[in-house]
Amino acid sequence: MAPINDKATPHNETLVKKLEKMALLIRRNSLIMTTKVSSGHPGGSLSCADILAAIYFHHLRHDPKNPSWTDRDRFIMSKGHASPALYSALAEAGYFLKEELWKFRKIGSMLQGHPDMKKTPGVDASTGTLGQGLSVGVGMSLAFRLNGKSSRVYVLLGDGELNEGQIWEAAMSASHYHIDNLTAIVDYNRQQLSGRTDIVMSLEPLAEKWRSFGWNVIDTDGHQIKQILDSLDEAEKAKGKPTVIIARTNKGKGASILEKSFAAGECKYHGTPLNETDLNKCLEELHE
Repeated sequence: MAPINDKATPHNETLVKKLEKMALLIRRNSLIMTTKVSSGHPGGSLSCADILAAIYFHHLRHDPKNPSWTDRDRFIMSKGHASPALYSALAEAGYFLKEELWKFRKIGSMLQGHPDMKKTPGVDASTGTLGQGLSVGVGMSLAFRLNGKSSRVYVLLGDGELNEGQIWEAAMSASHYHIDNLTAIVDYNRQQLSGRTDIVMSLEPLAEKWRSFGWNVIDTDGHQIKQILDSLDEAEKAKGKPTVIIARTNKGKGASILEKSFAAGECKYHGTPLNETDLNKCLEELHE
């Protein structure tokens, strides 16, 4: 069974350009989806686009023609409100027709506001209630080890989500059981629903916190494709402990209206889509 990608491909300029283009598509799709339905979360969808491009189009072992392939890697979108970005990646990968994206959040659509593994091909875990994804990942990773499987599990966390105590219970558990086939990725955009993370509930020193829980920690730029790829490779080499990649990102990345709003400390575009006029301006900015 051949995966969609090939981790043996060198991290050269050709690959980086290909993944940058895919991240651009994910951002454009996410903005169009949320504006069409006047609902959804554009800011956090744009901040994780580069991460999803690197995972789904290079690193993850998966097969869109066979979503239930038992030997596939698993990806858990713990920050489930950023589902537009996940759905965009799945559609571009070929799990379903791209036309389905424009039915996002509509009655009867396979694309609900938060990921539903019973409705959407390619979704490995139903998420939306923040704080639970890492626990699901710990269980999956342990099951793979017990069953002698080589599959790996990747969990994308929001930084605001780290306010949840269950995240740290799962972090302790993963370390205790030396789960080294688990990689957590923190979309560290420094913003959450009600404002800046350093004001709502400070996370720093974030790297030291994870290290104190027994994790291998990698700090990277979440918008530099090569750095993301190198970090994912490094995480696979860590033995005897789980790895967390702290990906430093900007909420609303690539869309100036969103980026300026978040930089000013506003949280409007956490869960508010653009109007048609602003959407067209941002799509121009996100043109190849």
